[in-house]
Amino acid sequence: MEKSVKPGIATGTNTGDKAGYKTSPKVGRRQRPGQERSILRTLPPYLWPVGRFDLKLRVLVAVASLVLAKLASVAVPFLYREAVNTLTPVAGDATAVIVVPVMLIVGYGVSRVMMLGFAQLRDGVFSRVSQHALRSLALQTFRHIHELSLQFHLDRHTGSLSRVIERGTKGVDFLLRYVLFNIVPVIIEVVMVSAILYTLFDWRYLVATLSTVALFIGFTLVVTEWRVGHRRRMNESDNDANTKTVDSLLNYETVKYFGTEDHEAARYDKAMGRFESAAVDTQVSLALLNTGQEVIVATGLVSVMIMAGFGVAAGDLTLGDFVMVNTFMIQLYAPLNLLGFVYREIRQSLIDMENMFDLLQVEQKIVDAPDAPPLQVSDGTVEFRNVCFGYEPDRDILKNVSFKVPKNSTVAIIGPSGAGKSTIGRLLFRFYDLDSGEILIDGQNIAQVQQRSLRHAIGTVPQDTVLFNNTIGYNIGYGRIDAGPEEIQRAADLAQVDRFIRQLPQGYDTLVGERGLKLSGGEKQRVAIARTLLKDPPILLLDEATSALDSHTEQEIQGALKKVAEQRTSLVIAHRLSTIVDADQILVLDKGEIVERGNHASLMKQQGLYAALWNRQQQEGDALRQLEELADESLD
Repeated sequence: MEKSVKPGIATGTNTGDKAGYKTSPKVGRRQRPGQERSILRTLPPYLWPVGRFDLKLRVLVAVASLVLAKLASVAVPFLYREAVNTLTPVAGDATAVIVVPVMLIVGYGVSRVMMLGFAQLRDGVFSRVSQHALRSLALQTFRHIHELSLQFHLDRHTGSLSRVIERGTKGVDFLLRYVLFNIVPVIIEVVMVSAILYTLFDWRYLVATLSTVALFIGFTLVVTEWRVGHRRRMNESDNDANTKTVDSLLNYETVKYFGTEDHEAARYDKAMGRFESAAVDTQVSLALLNTGQEVIVATGLVSVMIMAGFGVAAGDLTLGDFVMVNTFMIQLYAPLNLLGFVYREIRQSLIDMENMFDLLQVEQKIVDAPDAPPLQVSDGTVEFRNVCFGYEPDRDILKNVSFKVPKNSTVAIIGPSGAGKSTIGRLLFRFYDLDSGEILIDGQNIAQVQQRSLRHAIGTVPQDTVLFNNTIGYNIGYGRIDAGPEEIQRAADLAQVDRFIRQLPQGYDTLVGERGLKLSGGEKQRVAIARTLLKDPPILLLDEATSALDSHTEQEIQGALKKVAEQRTSLVIAHRLSTIVDADQILVLDKGEIVERGNHASLMKQQGLYAALWNRQQQEGDALRQLEELADESLD
């Protein structure tokens, strides 16, 4: 008989990019033809891992325990029969003495203990194999996710990927354990019991037993396939509800700003309403399945017992034979009842593995060439040659962009919003491949070197610094994982954040909160600068690193940034022109093209787009300073 499954809160939904990983799952979607077979083909390597003799030995011991457990289970009815026959008085002999078959009864008890003991030994020995499989698959998926394109991660829904790994690995664990230790033992037991009944009794027992088994399995398969749609709808509704939960909690402040608690509650309740409906359908269909299974089992058991009862009445069978037949049938139908649950869970596991299977099929868009060498940086000269790029085929972002950043110089890129400034930074890190053109570092095409070495050579301070939910020390140390405490503190001191950290009660062990929200914008930026200083890269990318800060904090951060840029090739993407007046060269980007280039003085003389932007920002700055002065006067 199957067990009901309580609804749980998931942690996300399907998501992905164009490579085949769906963003919005459709209710009732069926697996693609052959997908189940493809999923099942992934199991043998985890069941019999290459190079792990210890795990292979555990599999062999587990299988041996399985066989011994089944042999012990078959011995139980025989010992039970002999004990009953010994205790049964001989008909018509009033003087017969009943002999208590102590050894038979003890043997019966020992057999039951062995049956359970070998089963527990099997599970205990195999647990290392199954847990290793879970760990290996989770790690494989985790690595694969990190290797996918930036576009994939920009499209994903928060929390969905962790749910894919969780459900998928649990599905693998279930399939490994239950296919091997439930389906196979049931088949073995059906064959053994059928052979015993045919040998000791006659063909009618065999036909009744096999007919019951066949009817039970057929009914279970048909009804379970029907139930799969309900279960899938329940999962998808569960995912949808949890996605809304995560989104709402991550935007807690926004919800409070606009007073939309009731709106968020209504969205969540609507999703949970769909889950409730699917869960009720799932439970009702489960009740129908369990009832039908019980009717089939009871019918088969009664038919065999009636035949055995007539055999005892006719004197062809003993009372012990009657008991033995009953015991065999009960032992056989117990795992058959479990088989219904196991099959349903196997189908569910395959459904749960769909998302992970789809995820593992997503191809890496940015891959290293088979024999790509590591990047060799000597001067750190960066050059863009006729770079063309667009996120979509029909929308060009950069058009024939060419410029050079010589050794130890600073080149700034400015322009209106949407001009393609941040795209240049993403291309330098090779988060995307170019449509045409080349990006060179010391004459080496970055598309032809190892990505890891490329990114190791570039340090960045982004506009929106996102920190790990860990300590300040950990986040600074992330710049170089093997750095010691003294190196971390030295980097923090250079970034002018060490004094602030030491004033905190927990110092460098202070937790920064999710995404670093316990720190102010300026504090997060200083941590990001310290992290980059610790990395000590020859090339530096500053992507609007101060655009979100107030003018006072910006001035303080600029001092730290100048220290970072010393003796490094620096590419600065700027919004506030006052921060890049000292740049060796300024590129003005508009609609994906470089329309002006030169230093601050020469660009101001041209009276073009740069001069217009500068004058506008100066006016805005003057207005802001006047407001600050008025505010100071009112306080006085």
